[in-house]
Amino acid sequence: MAMTSNLNKATWIWYPGDFEVWLGNRFNNRRTERGAMFPPFWKQDSHWVTVEFSNAFSLEKDETITISCEGQFNLMLDGKLQSMIGRNTFTVPAGEHKLNLKVWNQATPPALFIDGKTVKTDSTWLATYEDKIWIDENGIAHGSGIYVPAASWNFDKPDMPPSKYQLERVRLEPVSFEDKGKGVLYDFGKETFGYLIVHGLKGTVHIYYGESAEEALDKEHCETLDVLSDGEPELGSKAFRFVYIEKADDSSYERVSMDYEYAPFDTSHSGSFECSDDLLNRIWKVGAYTMDLTTREFFMDGIKRDRWTWSGDAIQSYLMNYYLRFDTACVKRTIRQLRGKDPVTSHVNTIMDYTFYWIISVYDYYLYTGDVEFVREIYPRMQSLMEYVEKRTNSDGMAEGQPDDWIFVDWVDFPMHKRGALAFEQILLCKAYLSMANCAEVLYKHPLENPPQGSIDADDHGVNYAVDHDIYYTLAHHLKDRIDTCFWDEEAKSYLHAIEDGELNRQITKFPNMFAIIYDLVDDERKKEIMHHVMLNASIERITTPYMRFYELEALCQMGFQTQVLDEVRNYWGGMIREGATTFWEKYVPEETGREHLAMYGRPYGKSLCHAWGASPVYLFGKYYLGVKPLKAGYKEYEVRPVLGGLQWLRGAVPTPFGLIHVFMDQQTLTVRIEGDKNSGCKGVLVAPDGQHYDLPAAGECSINYTISN
Repeated sequence: MAMTSNLNKATWIWYPGDFEVWLGNRFNNRRTERGAMFPPFWKQDSHWVTVEFSNAFSLEKDETITISCEGQFNLMLDGKLQSMIGRNTFTVPAGEHKLNLKVWNQATPPALFIDGKTVKTDSTWLATYEDKIWIDENGIAHGSGIYVPAASWNFDKPDMPPSKYQLERVRLEPVSFEDKGKGVLYDFGKETFGYLIVHGLKGTVHIYYGESAEEALDKEHCETLDVLSDGEPELGSKAFRFVYIEKADDSSYERVSMDYEYAPFDTSHSGSFECSDDLLNRIWKVGAYTMDLTTREFFMDGIKRDRWTWSGDAIQSYLMNYYLRFDTACVKRTIRQLRGKDPVTSHVNTIMDYTFYWIISVYDYYLYTGDVEFVREIYPRMQSLMEYVEKRTNSDGMAEGQPDDWIFVDWVDFPMHKRGALAFEQILLCKAYLSMANCAEVLYKHPLENPPQGSIDADDHGVNYAVDHDIYYTLAHHLKDRIDTCFWDEEAKSYLHAIEDGELNRQITKFPNMFAIIYDLVDDERKKEIMHHVMLNASIERITTPYMRFYELEALCQMGFQTQVLDEVRNYWGGMIREGATTFWEKYVPEETGREHLAMYGRPYGKSLCHAWGASPVYLFGKYYLGVKPLKAGYKEYEVRPVLGGLQWLRGAVPTPFGLIHVFMDQQTLTVRIEGDKNSGCKGVLVAPDGQHYDLPAAGECSINYTISN
């Protein structure tokens, strides 16, 4: 079947997922500790080194094309090898023709850029890594291939191939400096990330970085350091607020600055929040800045440590991102990178719960974006990952850690066994089954309109997806019944901790109980029981990481405790700000003082002071105070349910696929204004404080005003 280009300009193409795998390896191996490289401790896949690209064309007249590639290539026209010695142009004769190009590249992903009048590389091309399976732009196999996506990140110039991508930079100067001992301590005013520049250097300097002044000045224990001599290449990217520089004998330099490195975002399509409480406003801004610093080529955990992609961290970053920048490209890159390639030989990041989060994140992405094609692309890897999970369940069908698994849950300050079948893990697995079922249903309801002849969908039009939906839905409900039977304690009105060696561990923690609420796995009456006996019970061990406070406060918000949650946010996140935080931390224990706040993992400066999971107020404020959330995929139907939570007023905006939803509320009035494409077909409903529902107008600078009765 002849194919023609559907884009006006050419773009770089590669084997799907290979760019993310390659970039992820480079990304995850930048971490250092005291000058030593520190690679991640999970399996790292590689890109396919030989990829064949193919397309068919119908040309009215001869056409000369220009070929650029990353690697070495050969070209076949209608199955005949062509000589390309000393040239990068080729003339395709008029008529029906098929082009095949094989690209080999050991160092970076084989990538191809072809530009002609009509013959261009774009999303109509097929690719194979020589497994004799060709895949098209919808992820559909032909004959025995894979979707070659049109390159994101504007890879549309022959001299800007994917491997040369860099984040943007801007020059920043320190806000102050001070002589300290034999050197100078520079303060850049807030936590930042980028490349330190020592101008006019002659000789050698020793550089010590710190997220705190204490760390930068502690040469023996600071976690990041450099030695720089004149004539050497630029320093690698680092996280810091403070930098302490000592000169070697007979050395000198003129001044110090930095190139701040960042992922650009569209301010006109970004979320915002402001209210009558100045502390909460500061908390939102610090949370937003924390997210911006940890949003890079991928969503990372912390900018000093670990500088890695972790699935548990990432799923929270995705959710916060949906209420801040709505950077869907970064979500897809991170999901692809975390998953890697088949065959599956370990859990994502080696952590069982992180595998479940990865699966859950795909349907979350679909709900906020409505991107069916990404679900179609990633679904086979969801299936193979779930097959790995199911092979490791116990005789009761429950997930139980194996010797090569890491069961994380959270960093806890109290004794908690992580062996056997944990109720928490079963609840995550149950939600993962439901996410698989939902994704299968999406693909069943959105079959390809014209499935390619001979492809998987050509005959059954999605029947396999329907079968998958039924299988995963049944697994979810069987597991839910097992969770209730094995872990629910009617007297304690809570889910107990675990089954260890056939015995029930009766410890009660918040973890499984709050996730049962969040994932809607229990009815309203049981939710109320859990709230009273667990979530609001002061005798239950408290959570001390922002990671799990994210979910704890979400459960409280879902149950209508917005006023209490704001008090928690003021105390917890406000406590970090009172300690001088300019970004939010990996962990915060209010009772600690001074340098205790900097320590973790048995190291005096082991704690990350800019950690993505610390930014959860950005998500909470957007979803549960501005009250905006999608009800159907891509905001085709959505709800606006603002809650003051004791505030005098609030206002802000939430980004959606069609534009911004603006909300203002005080004690007398409520206004919703919808920007964007009025032809988007999206329908909103305003839920007023009295519970009444009002249809919202279509997008396009329309608004609705509501007077709150006393």
